[in-house]
Amino acid sequence: MIFENGFGFFIRNSIMHIEKYIDHTILKATTTLEDIHRVCNEAIHFHFAAVCIPPLYVKTAKALLEHTDIKTATVIGFPLGYAAIESKVAEIVLSLVDGADELDMVANIAAIKNGDWSFIANELNTIQPIVKSKEKCIKIIIESGVLTEEEIIKCCRLYGAAGIDYLKTSTGFAPAGASVDAVRLMRNHLPASVRIKASGGIKSYGFALELVAAGADRLGTSSSVEIMKQAGEAMA
Repeated sequence: MIFENGFGFFIRNSIMHIEKYIDHTILKATTTLEDIHRVCNEAIHFHFAAVCIPPLYVKTAKALLEHTDIKTATVIGFPLGYAAIESKVAEIVLSLVDGADELDMVANIAAIKNGDWSFIANELNTIQPIVKSKEKCIKIIIESGVLTEEEIIKCCRLYGAAGIDYLKTSTGFAPAGASVDAVRLMRNHLPASVRIKASGGIKSYGFALELVAAGADRLGTSSSVEIMKQAGEAMA
């Protein structure tokens, strides 16, 4: 057992199912078609919840994952978030046409830092109906590592009231990624109906379990295979 406190019960009961929390992710600018085939095959082998891949490859991933229950996720306004709303709408529409099941959209972080909550609300009110009209999943990335606690709480209130599917900690491209404290803060200020995706810097099985215990429902990571290897070793 990895932890020797009250967390132990959680660990023992999560060991068999950590794969169902994982969005197997590859979002490098240099991502190739060969990479997409590999990631999808790994997702099928380990039964991950989803693959998260660049918009260019949505149609390919959707075809490779046909006849499985693995979701095809892609990113919108990635990784900086300050693309025009109209640009994000175009990305969303094209991704939905190509078959995306889940859309991870970066909020306009600059607007959040400016305290321009009207802009943030308008952005969400523009894009969410498009996604929901197709009965797809919307995850909003707030880049928690560069926000203050107050800004994170305000995001939780705004996005929570709007009823998004997931609030996501990070892109993985900022100086700081997911943290247990950020996940716990988000869980404490979101309605139970809004799930949390932790992403950025999740490289070990132990850290993955800590994030889930703090309230994460999904884990975005490119270290999924290594995490599964570590999980297997923990079970041995």
